[in-house]
Amino acid sequence: MRIVDLFSGAGGLTFGFYYNLINGQFVRNENCDIIFANEFDHAAAEAFRMNFPDINMIERDIKKLKREDIVQLIGDEEIDLIIGGPPCQSYSTIGRRVYDDKAKLYNEYYRLLNIIRPRMFLFENVKGLLSMKDENGNSIIEDIRNKFEHIDNNLGYRIVYDTLDAVRYGIPQHRERVFIIGIRNDLDIEWNFPEGDDQEITLFQAISDFPPIESGQEITEYGECVPQNEYQRLMRGNTEELTCHFLAVYGDKIQTVMNHVIPGEGREYINRLVDEGVLGEEYRLTSGYKNTYGRLYADQPCTTITNNMSTPSGLRCIHYEQNRALTPREGARIQSFPDWFHFSGNRKQIKTQIGNAVPPLLAIRLATELERILA
Repeated sequence: MRIVDLFSGAGGLTFGFYYNLINGQFVRNENCDIIFANEFDHAAAEAFRMNFPDINMIERDIKKLKREDIVQLIGDEEIDLIIGGPPCQSYSTIGRRVYDDKAKLYNEYYRLLNIIRPRMFLFENVKGLLSMKDENGNSIIEDIRNKFEHIDNNLGYRIVYDTLDAVRYGIPQHRERVFIIGIRNDLDIEWNFPEGDDQEITLFQAISDFPPIESGQEITEYGECVPQNEYQRLMRGNTEELTCHFLAVYGDKIQTVMNHVIPGEGREYINRLVDEGVLGEEYRLTSGYKNTYGRLYADQPCTTITNNMSTPSGLRCIHYEQNRALTPREGARIQSFPDWFHFSGNRKQIKTQIGNAVPPLLAIRLATELERILA
């Protein structure tokens, strides 16, 4: 299966086509040939190269990928599949939604479909895409459907889309994302999204084998902490060096909040403690959403991992037991990145690479079904 990978990031979706999951191990999938990948962000592109050194990474603004460049990259053989999704921040229902240049990047996906003309495509984005409108009040999802179904008189794609929650595919977090499948209209192919599982992996089951860590620390060894279950053994693999297990230095206010908040509670709970005189007025929280400064449950899947996974004021991300936020490596583990997967750049860039990714285990489930029907 010949694949082109767009908006690849560090490679969460790529991972699902690059590897199979066999007998509790990630094994290289020799049936998937990723012809080239494209990513604009340098740190993400560098992380991609570290993890997939044999894939041709084109680090460039997709708008500057010209027809002649693409034709030369893909050669004469047909491309079976394009995978990838444009940046999703503009569509997110968290924070300010705006129809900006990033929001319009699906038009570049459309342009490359017209050039490459793959048999199928896989397009991923946040759930907010379904309710997003352009500056004229027109639905973005309907614009995508209309454009992709009628690229020209001879080419179009039948569109199937659904919202999938990663928790139903072996990932220890609730993460709803929209997946759009396009099937070239000259092909007799039926698509059904893979069915999920009812059994959920809890946050404790996912990350309890990481060594304890405190404000300002970075820990690079697992020490005596060993995997305790199948998920932890899969994620750990043969990794010996622990990376990205670090925390920022917390000020007194944030640390005090984390010391007092209980599982399932957050900003409003802390303010009740202030009202009751348990905490001083200086600890009142005057900004943030209801679920910010929130402590996670040990016995439930995590909430959605974002690039604010280590910022208590940004969302619910306080460890279920320790008085601190999640580390980037814990966020990666919750996303189902194995511990040996590399991230690149400064701390902010690393968290962005993790938070923006498609969970690899979900990608594997989708890739398995696509490979089956495209074989």
